[in-house]
Amino acid sequence: MTATTAAPTVNIFELMDRARSRPDTISMGLGDPDLATPDHVVAAAKEAIAENRTGSAHVRGLPELRRAIARKLAAENGVAVDPETEVLVTTGGQEALFLVIQALIDPGDEVVMPDPRYTSYDYTIELAGGRIVLVPTREEDPFDLDPDEVEKRLTPKSKVLLVISPSNPTAGIVTPANIRRLAEIAKKHDLIVISDEIYEKFVYDDHQHLSMASLPGMRERTITLNGVSKTYAMTGWRIGYLAGPAPVVDAVAAL
Repeated sequence: MTATTAAPTVNIFELMDRARSRPDTISMGLGDPDLATPDHVVAAAKEAIAENRTGSAHVRGLPELRRAIARKLAAENGVAVDPETEVLVTTGGQEALFLVIQALIDPGDEVVMPDPRYTSYDYTIELAGGRIVLVPTREEDPFDLDPDEVEKRLTPKSKVLLVISPSNPTAGIVTPANIRRLAEIAKKHDLIVISDEIYEKFVYDDHQHLSMASLPGMRERTITLNGVSKTYAMTGWRIGYLAGPAPVVDAVAAL
């Protein structure tokens, strides 16, 4: 058996857990909302437990949850998906990311993504044998992702463009104008787009969130990642999902 090394973030979280006993410690390391899970969600969970609805679900997720996700995507994101074939529920957003990368990336394929970024992307891509191509984002541009910087880093091995908006850890938003330009680049270079939208509701002032899959010609080449962890303060419930073309969802379901 080959030994594996834990990600540095795991070691940091262990240190943070030990430090929490100190009253003067403020944790700024996890994307963990300090709000309570909404009352109606808690009530529904209690009802399900009381009714013994605790058995195994379909590998793609509860049909009623997939239908709810499809309604949400249509109403809030302008993305039409078939809940039977184009939605899959996962154990948090990170499993969705892991499964999609495993399904899409062959050794040597390049994944283009912004920097700074959350480290889980790195480990997931490396496990699949992919190559990470970083595009710097800067404070003076509110950490927006510059389409020109993306395009100049593309090569014949470029396969996936990873868009994270709003971003962890920078909180930067890829502006709608740049989302549209990135969509054109993806079509021009035949890229698959993974759009991580887990923080979509954390948008303030006059900023706007635009879903990549809602744009013309992008539904067929975009996989949207999301979940309930951030919006509904349910990080410990481990409920994420992905939505995308049926062949991709089929491959993920097989994994």
